[in-house]
Amino acid sequence: MNQLTPEQARAALDTVERNRRRVIDEIDVPLWYWAALAVAWIALGVIADLNNPLATTLATLTFGAAHASIAPRVINGRRRSRRMSVRADVAGPHLAAWVLGSLVALVGITIGAALVLNADGARHPATEAAVLAAVTLVLGGPLLLATVRRRAVRAGAPA
Repeated sequence: MNQLTPEQARAALDTVERNRRRVIDEIDVPLWYWAALAVAWIALGVIADLNNPLATTLATLTFGAAHASIAPRVINGRRRSRRMSVRADVAGPHLAAWVLGSLVALVGITIGAALVLNADGARHPATEAAVLAAVTLVLGGPLLLATVRRRAVRAGAPA
């Protein structure tokens, strides 16, 4: 039997840890998802400010259908880039729930902001609230994923 020296064992463990962190670094949602969501959110705000209930309803349903078809493939954190696909058990089961929960909360915040802006006499309250939501998406989405990765590193386990 080959015996490992303590130095060889430490080097092997360090290699495993480096590779684990490299995989954890790949847990992410593509940046294009956050940008597309932000643009669509603003578009919905602009359409809502047109005061055309039919157009607003159709735009909302179209947005929902498009998001429902795209989101399951990207919000699981498994495909940050085309370079690597992280296994589902490594990415963790809760990432999609965190993303969707954040989006639901952002819907509530957007509606609340639009109501406050409307009460304050803003000319385009839905658009202004949507811009606030879009900025939150573009900046907050990647921060949410960075938090998930930090937790995975600290826990020494999958996200």
